[in-house]
Amino acid sequence: MDSKTYKYPDTKAFEFVTTALDKRGVDLHELANDAYELQKEFLPDLTVADCYEELLTVLHKRELLNNAMVALELDRLTEAGLIQEPLQSIITHDLGVFSVDEALALQIANIYGTIGATNFGYVDRVKSGIIKKYDTDANHVNTFIDDLLGAIIAAVCGKIAHRYA
Repeated sequence: MDSKTYKYPDTKAFEFVTTALDKRGVDLHELANDAYELQKEFLPDLTVADCYEELLTVLHKRELLNNAMVALELDRLTEAGLIQEPLQSIITHDLGVFSVDEALALQIANIYGTIGATNFGYVDRVKSGIIKKYDTDANHVNTFIDDLLGAIIAAVCGKIAHRYA
């Protein structure tokens, strides 16, 4: 089958990402709650349920799915020892000068423009909530997932800002 007849597998990609997140212990409600915490002072009528609804919409964006699948697989393959050196060690130790993890994440945050990017910069620096949980977990390779979660939260915040502000 050539690329002109192959249809993008939207449902399978969504299921891949949500299943991989679930296997890693990510509760989507935590992501929605973290987005709510970032937006509640700007939108007093916003609810966690609103954030969860926006999260599900954001999680269906192909740009997010593509980057999330790559990020999640790189963490998984690295943890399994299946990446060639020196990349295996670079990802395992989350070396700061690598920054490919942030680049993938920033593409997700940018789906909703500058506000998504600035939100990502903030959550990547502050590392609170679910992001902190994965950033400080020394038992797994989390080089990509912590930034991925931050980007998803930033994208949800950007979508909320576009919709409600």
